[in-house]
Amino acid sequence: MSARCPICGRPPEARYRPFCSRRCADVDLQKWLAGAYAVPAEEDEGAPAADSEED
Repeated sequence: MSARCPICGRPPEARYRPFCSRRCADVDLQKWLAGAYAVPAEEDEGAPAADSEED
């Protein structure tokens, strides 16, 4: 079983690996730049909230 293009599912092209084409590589890059890919962050319960103001 070989890997497939993560955007469209076609077999990858060696030149654009892991993508099948320049188009799919550009689509993936645009998703990164737009913030579509993100790792969810867990709040540290011991740390103070970033938006709270202390006087």
